[in-house]
Amino acid sequence: MKGRMIVLDRWLGRQAAALMQDGRLDDLLIDDDSAPRPGAIFRAICDRPLKGQGGMMVRLPDGMTGYLRDARGLAAGAVLLVQVTGLGSDGKAVPVTDRILLKSRHVIITPGAPGLNISRQIGDEDRRAMLLALAQGLVGADYPMILRSSCADAAPDDIADDIRLMVDLAAKVLADATGPTPAALTKGDGPHAVAWREWSAPAISDGAGAFVRDGVADQIAALRVPLVDLGEGTMYVEPTRALIAVDVNTGGDTSPAAALKANLAAARALPRALRLRGLGGQVVVDFAPMPKGQRKPLEQSLRATFKTDPVETSLAGWTPMGLFELNRKRERVPLARLLGPE
Repeated sequence: MKGRMIVLDRWLGRQAAALMQDGRLDDLLIDDDSAPRPGAIFRAICDRPLKGQGGMMVRLPDGMTGYLRDARGLAAGAVLLVQVTGLGSDGKAVPVTDRILLKSRHVIITPGAPGLNISRQIGDEDRRAMLLALAQGLVGADYPMILRSSCADAAPDDIADDIRLMVDLAAKVLADATGPTPAALTKGDGPHAVAWREWSAPAISDGAGAFVRDGVADQIAALRVPLVDLGEGTMYVEPTRALIAVDVNTGGDTSPAAALKANLAAARALPRALRLRGLGGQVVVDFAPMPKGQRKPLEQSLRATFKTDPVETSLAGWTPMGLFELNRKRERVPLARLLGPE
């Protein structure tokens, strides 16, 4: 099928969502109940500060432990709201923040950051004025809220319904902000809700067997192997305990021109390859050998492709050994862990 399509189904007993682009799998979300979902909100109790790091270990419900990176002004025993920002790896504490965001398709409620704001991506001044008046009529001029870019062409009634829903949710969460014990206040959104909130597509396919019917299942199976065919060469994406290793090869042609083509193809393919496999943390790329003078266009391509990727990624640059390093937020469960052994 040409164009974009969202496919909703269950996979291996888990809720799952896939984004297809011209029949090709572009994004994949599969639920996991072994860890808190990113976005889940807890009432937490400060446990112990980490001297020299500025962080704080916090107690979460069910015996879980969270790590709050910036804990200035907090003391052991303090009660606060925290939100899960990613996944704890290998039994480590769950990363959390005290900067709470309540997201929906059209609205982000921002407790602690007052002000009614409109996405800068909405450039039409008449539309911005209409949205501002709509929100002010519902919640007032100073309510902590961002109207998202999806409001550019959404129906005013849908935006208003979203505002009311999220304001009610925020009120419930904030009402439970204090208490003597840790508590789970929201579970975070599952794949179907995230797909509705973050993806846009003119077509939606759902129901039992949608993944098989729409070709998602076969493409998930292909992700079990580390090989990515670039057309101009090949790329291997292999997670280790410490990092994600990526190796780019040109095949039989070892000329500088072939190396540049393969490397540029790898730069375009890398965000998708990591995204579909749910991989995050430190990533080290061994590009095909090429002159240092060709690094600039390669870096530009990497920055352009990762700029549009939904997972936060920082490009660190080249090592003395000629490897390229980047760091990617761990906010998805590795696909290999979900699929298990063949």
